[in-house]
Amino acid sequence: MAVIALKCPSIEVAVVDISVSRIAAWNSDQLPIYEPGLEEVVKQCRGKNLFFSTDVEKHVFEADIIFVSVNTPTKTRGLGAGKAADLTYWESAARMIADVSKSNKIVVEKSTVPVKTAEAIEKILVHNSKGIKYQILSNPEFLAEGTAIQDLFNPDRVLIGGRETPEGQKAIKALKDVYAHWVPEDRIITTNLWSAELSKLAANAFLAQRISSVNAMSALCEATGADVSQVSHAIGKDSRIGPKFLNASVGFGGSCFQKDILNLVYICECNGLPEVANYWKQVIKVNDYQKNRFVNRVVSSMFNTVSGKKIAIMGFAFKKDTGDTRETPAIDVCKGLLGDKARLSIYDPQVTEDQIQRDLSMNKFDWDHPIHLQPMSPTAVRQVSVAWDAYEATKDAHGLCILTEWDEFKTLDYQRIFDNMQKPAFVFDGRNLVNVDKLREIGFIVYSIGKPLDAWLKDMPAMA
Repeated sequence: MAVIALKCPSIEVAVVDISVSRIAAWNSDQLPIYEPGLEEVVKQCRGKNLFFSTDVEKHVFEADIIFVSVNTPTKTRGLGAGKAADLTYWESAARMIADVSKSNKIVVEKSTVPVKTAEAIEKILVHNSKGIKYQILSNPEFLAEGTAIQDLFNPDRVLIGGRETPEGQKAIKALKDVYAHWVPEDRIITTNLWSAELSKLAANAFLAQRISSVNAMSALCEATGADVSQVSHAIGKDSRIGPKFLNASVGFGGSCFQKDILNLVYICECNGLPEVANYWKQVIKVNDYQKNRFVNRVVSSMFNTVSGKKIAIMGFAFKKDTGDTRETPAIDVCKGLLGDKARLSIYDPQVTEDQIQRDLSMNKFDWDHPIHLQPMSPTAVRQVSVAWDAYEATKDAHGLCILTEWDEFKTLDYQRIFDNMQKPAFVFDGRNLVNVDKLREIGFIVYSIGKPLDAWLKDMPAMA
C-alpha cells in the first residue's frame, strides 16, 4: 500500500487494522517491521495520501477498492487440521465489508488463499448485499522479504484474476489502471479467478521444491565427497535451470512456503488427487529432514551429547535483511538442541529477545494468528539467552551454528571467537557462508552443508 501511495499520488490509500498497537507503530518513527527502503517510502507519503487508522468501518465505507490482507493460518483442529487454511479472519472481514458498504466495491484478495476462496467470499457478500454490487479480484503478492520495495518498484509480473463477465473485466481494468502508473503494461497479466489463486500457490511450491531438491543433493554430496556449491554452479549454468534458488542450506522458512504447500496438498486431496498431493508433500518432508540432519550433525560431532554445553546460534530470522522469524529453520534447530538439553546463546541483528522467546515457546501454527490472539507473554525458555553481539554469544561456547546468512557474519573476527570458545571448537555453517579453509587454519572443526566432511566428522554417524 505504501508503494501504491508513492507511485499514485492521486490515489488516497488507507491501511486499517483492529490492532491499536500495530497502527500506532505504523504512525510512529519506529515501524513495526524491518524492510530495507520501507521507512523512506512510508515517511514520504504518510499524512499526504497514505493513512494508518483503526477506524476500519469508516475507511471501508469510503473506499472504492478494498484489499484484504488478513492472516490465513493453517488449521490446527477440525476438518483439514494441519493442512487446510483457516478462513475465519477472511470471513469476518467479508461480513464486515457487507455490513458497512453503501456503494459498489471491488474487493481484492491479497492474502495467499486456497483456490476457490473468492467463490466463498463472493457468496457471503452477495447474500448480504442489500442491492450493492461487489466484484472479487485475486491479486496475489509475489514480493520477497528483504527485497520487497525493489520487487514492488520493478515486479517480474503483476497478476490480476477476475470473473470473465463484463463487470468482472471492468473491475480488472480498474485495478490494472492503478498498477499501470508504474508497471509496464506487458507485465500486468490478467487471468480468471482460479488461475490467479492457484498461480501463487504454484509459484511458491516450485520455489520451495528447488530448495528441497538442492538440499536433498547436499546430503548425497556429504556422503560421497562432492561439493554442493560446485554441483549447484554446474547445473545453474544450464539456461533451462538457471542459477537462482540453488543454495543448499539448513532449510527454507518464511510465512508462505510450508503453508502454501500444505494448502496445495489439501486441495489436491479434496479433489481426489492423492498422487499429486504426495508429490508436493515430499518437498516439506525433505525440508524437515534437512533440519533434523543438521541437529544430528551438531550432536554427533560433540561426542553425541550437547547436554549442558553452551552453543551459539548466529541468526534467527528465516533469511537475511528481515526481522521475520515465521517458520524459520532456526526454531526447529533450537528446539532440537534444547531437546538434548543444550544451553543456547542466540544473536540476531534484527530479532528481539521477546520474539525469540515467543517463537521457541509457541505451538506450530500459533504465529499466524493476530497478535492479540496469540498465547500471552511466553514463559521464557530457561536454557536460552539472547546476546548483544556475536562475540558475547560465542564466548565459552563449544560450538556455533550459523542459521541466517547475515552479511556481518562473513566479516567477524573468527580468531577472536576461537580464542574465547571451549576446545575443540566447532562451527556448523547452515548457510555455507564462511571460508572453511580459513576457519580450519584457525583451528575450528567445521561442518558445512553439502561440503566434503572434516576428517573429525567422517567417523561420526550422519543420522542418529
